Amino acid sequence: MSQAVDNEIWELLDQEAAKINSVSFIANDPVQFPRRFEKLPDIEIAALLSATIAWGNRKMICRNCDKMLALMGHDPYNYVVDQGYEDLPSGNIHRTFFNENLKYFLRGLHAVYGKYGSLDAFARAVGAGESEAPSWSLVEALNGVLIEANGGVADSRCLPQNLAVTALKRINMALRWLVRDDGIVDMGVWTSIKPSQLFIPMDVHVGNTARSLGLIERKANDRRSVVELTELLRSRRPADPVWYDYALFGIGIGENQN
Repeated sequence: MSQAVDNEIWELLDQEAAKINSVSFIANDPVQFPRRFEKLPDIEIAALLSATIAWGNRKMICRNCDKMLALMGHDPYNYVVDQGYEDLPSGNIHRTFFNENLKYFLRGLHAVYGKYGSLDAFARAVGAGESEAPSWSLVEALNGVLIEANGGVADSRCLPQNLAVTALKRINMALRWLVRDDGIVDMGVWTSIKPSQLFIPMDVHVGNTARSLGLIERKANDRRSVVELTELLRSRRPADPVWYDYALFGIGIGENQN
């Protein structure tokens, strides 16, 4: 853990988070896609898939999220239940994520929804909210379902396999959307995990910003750094540590960066 953080740094983080956590943030961020839906299964599927391809240029991410939902007829739950994905031709969705990867993912989600009705219910059934690291526990359980639904084959382009090391950035971001409930950007539609249990979605920019502010010292953007950073942020805001994700994202980028 890094040394104590100066009050000025906390004030900067508070100001930036309050500024960026606003309705105007939604239009240029992948969070817009799950927010298009009203029913929980549609929200969950759109959140998980949009977060899965959320790396790289934000304009490209949003364009390709739209393309992915169009493949599903903008009706994700029924598309999963009806197994429409089995008729997908070959094609690319986003960078190294292809239609075959989407098929793989949706076969697993078909199994989840067939048995549990929602991802939130699945998370509760596997005890994710009782874990010290809910997002990693959830992915471990989801990976098991995806592998079983795909004949024993693993696909790290859908969900990370190296759970002891991975920062799990994309799933931690999806969970921020699903669990945080302040009614501004994030949707707060889950009850199996509490906002206090969330972890910072750490990518290169967030990690570099945290280091530049003296919040962490480790150079790797890995699980250990995520845990250390989140524990520090929890000391300031125990009930809602990942509120500071907005500040760490915005400092050095700005809310209008795409």
